[in-house]
Amino acid sequence: MQTIDNIKPSYPLFRDDNYKESLTEKRIYEEKFPDEKIREVFEWTTTEEYKELNFSRQALTINPAKACQPLGAVLCALGFDKCLPYVHGSQGCVAYFRTYFNRHFREPVACISDSMTEDAAVFGGQKNMSIGLKNAHMLDKPEMMAVSTTCMAEVIGDDLNAFISNAKRDGAIPQEFPTPFAHTPSFVGSHVNGWDGMFEGIIRYFTLNYMEGKVIGSNGKLNIVPGFETYLGNYRVIKRMLAEMGVDATLLCDPSEVLDTPADGEFRMYAGGTTQAEVKDAPNAKDTLLLQAWQLPKTKKYIQTTWKHDCPKINIPMGVDWTDEFLMKVSEITGKPIPESLRLERGRLVDMMADSHQWLHGKKIALWGDSDFVLGMTKFLLEMGTEPTHILCQSGANKRWAKEVQTLLDSSPYGKNGQVHLGKDLWHFRSLIFTDKPDFMIGNSYGKFMQRDTLYKGKEFEVPLIRIGFPIFDRHHLHRQTTLGYEGAMTILTTIVNEILSRLDDDTRGMGTTDYNYDLVR
Repeated sequence: MQTIDNIKPSYPLFRDDNYKESLTEKRIYEEKFPDEKIREVFEWTTTEEYKELNFSRQALTINPAKACQPLGAVLCALGFDKCLPYVHGSQGCVAYFRTYFNRHFREPVACISDSMTEDAAVFGGQKNMSIGLKNAHMLDKPEMMAVSTTCMAEVIGDDLNAFISNAKRDGAIPQEFPTPFAHTPSFVGSHVNGWDGMFEGIIRYFTLNYMEGKVIGSNGKLNIVPGFETYLGNYRVIKRMLAEMGVDATLLCDPSEVLDTPADGEFRMYAGGTTQAEVKDAPNAKDTLLLQAWQLPKTKKYIQTTWKHDCPKINIPMGVDWTDEFLMKVSEITGKPIPESLRLERGRLVDMMADSHQWLHGKKIALWGDSDFVLGMTKFLLEMGTEPTHILCQSGANKRWAKEVQTLLDSSPYGKNGQVHLGKDLWHFRSLIFTDKPDFMIGNSYGKFMQRDTLYKGKEFEVPLIRIGFPIFDRHHLHRQTTLGYEGAMTILTTIVNEILSRLDDDTRGMGTTDYNYDLVR
């Protein structure tokens, strides 16, 4: 029993005898299967036989390695100045989006729902939208609302363009009030498609009918489009590198301030972000670079056809080579030289790689995540001398992406045993790490359950999780780190090599048994 003088958290509270007794009785009441049967079935799920059955399923997804479209649309909207994300759909869906981001960023996230219920499913959601837009405009005082949809609105076929026009005609919000929108059905695509759709909707709203007088290069700037990016340090490192080059750039979508506000007694519903003026001026830039082009097909098509920008092909600037490629492309477009400060930073990264090479070399790592992130991580793992084994993506990828990853693997002796898994989920991934055990896996917090499963089979089967990706729920402050540029590569390298050394310590701390490798100097 809890007392005010001895308050325990849930761990170790549930190890107390009275809780153990209660849980035992609960299992009896639930008619739990015998432990022997549970172990038998578990062991079967770790076999090659089960893997073949697992990979043959077609009509079922188990633990998808992705989130839904409107979640991506909400993150995109948060990157614009005084923009309120508005989701046309049920309240429960939007509560999920807010909670998802709350847990990752550990910040309050503004997002409005018009709370469609059963009557809207029958009669349509026009009334909900009109009332919702009016209330949000009056109470939250945004300067823009970016409207997206959930499953419910899409299934009944609500027309956002017509609904928003009707709401303005009826006086719910002023005619001139900016309301870009995107249809983001949750049952197809993923969060990266939702980001792409919402971003394309925003730049379309502000530039499609206003291209007269736009002249490429007239503002002397370079546009940078980050894509679905949840490491706040990445927004900052891109701005820092460009500033060191003396490049005048516009980061089109920047939620790094609103998702990292200080605790100083003032609540900031809106903080920072790309302004409407910057979006309207974006077609006048010299060019536009997409940092995660695989997840931005709609954006790329619009910018190339309407703004007439080249959008030159670059890879996500992760690791050494692809950060070099990014900086050289920026230099080529702008005429600005790469400064000595960035050359020194690159040299420090190469020095770090040499310092840690003996521990990284030959380590087998399986990974999953979004298309551009996984591609960039695979590239950097190969640069470090580690061996990517199973590379899984269910978000923002296609057959051309899979071919690109395979080409990358084939380009290095460290990639000769790598396999690409397109459109597979984390239950597939679980089978892979049981039947072809890597030394480590890289991915988001959902991997902790797979690590526990591998440990349950036996310590020698355990595959430790290195947490890099989205979402990270069970560790604090990792979202502030950096994965892009030389600085990001330093962070990734430091994270991986210290996980390797920590694991080595765990395996060699037995006194007089395994501690012959329990060294002070690594």
